Amino acid sequence: MNTQRLATNIKTFAGWLLVTFVAAALGAWASQDAPAFYAQLDKPSWAPPAGVFGPAWTALYLMMALAAWLVWRVRGFRTAPRTLGLYLVQLAANALWSWLFFGWHLGAAAFVEVLVLWALIAATIAAFWKVKKFAALLLVPYLAWVTFASALTYACWTRNPGMLG
Repeated sequence: MNTQRLATNIKTFAGWLLVTFVAAALGAWASQDAPAFYAQLDKPSWAPPAGVFGPAWTALYLMMALAAWLVWRVRGFRTAPRTLGLYLVQLAANALWSWLFFGWHLGAAAFVEVLVLWALIAATIAAFWKVKKFAALLLVPYLAWVTFASALTYACWTRNPGMLG
């Protein structure tokens, strides 16, 4: 690989990391008081402790950025605008959930939104699969986590109508 191509790959990977972690930061901004709020919720016995979420999401965001970069490497943004555009839309939906649940305490809206997010992730996996199978596989843990998060969102919303009404 020549030096110019290597530099381009490094820059674009850094760009996908930046875009992905900006979305993460927007969600984190809404979640500043999440540990205290989460501690107050009546949660099911299978709910993880608050300390699990940060490391899990960090790993997922890294895999998401890598997946987007791998698709970009195959097609570039100009030749895969729908595929990478879908990635960006699901990323925005991802950030929105934190605002709905932790920022605005809207349990019903957060539950509906996490289902939309799940569908967007599944669509992104399908789109990535057509371009680069490994990129699609990198998103499978994300889909699994959001599946779990959907159940947890529903459980917390229905158990806490006064706090998530």
